[in-house]
Amino acid sequence: MLVKNLVLSKPNLLRWFSILEPRRLLSIGDVLRQKRVYSSEDVVKYSKVSHDLNPLHFDAESARSAGFEDRFVHGMLVAALHPRIISSHFPGAEYVSQSLHFRSPVYVGEEIVGKVQAINIRENKKRYMVKFSTKCVKNNCELIVLDGEAMAILPTLAMEQVPSTSTADGIEY
Repeated sequence: MLVKNLVLSKPNLLRWFSILEPRRLLSIGDVLRQKRVYSSEDVVKYSKVSHDLNPLHFDAESARSAGFEDRFVHGMLVAALHPRIISSHFPGAEYVSQSLHFRSPVYVGEEIVGKVQAINIRENKKRYMVKFSTKCVKNNCELIVLDGEAMAILPTLAMEQVPSTSTADGIEY
């Protein structure tokens, strides 16, 4: 009874009780975003798992002699932002395909914004096959560093709230 009285007398309290808030449903055109800054430690850890020891990722001189400004982050590590965005909004999502085009290098310490935009939604046996347009951009200038498309099977279209580093259509989640 106390909670009911508080909620009725103070509607803003609803935002503190996510159970009481209706979850937003994914629609065609919705854009989900997350930011990430890649560190030297990220590059080292990724190389250990992937066994990608290309010196362009570790040696600044090698990278400069190959025409780059500095050593850069593995492209597949950057591309991993897309399934992270989808799974953080839709726990239990199955990431089933991804096409990628690498456009520009990402250097250690740069802030990257990953974006996924729903471009097609199809219901299939109480689950949803969603096609996303994907891209990552440098936050300071909106330069596209990679883009492509992804397919994911979602258990629901109801989006989970995620920390404020992520947004959907400008709405903080």
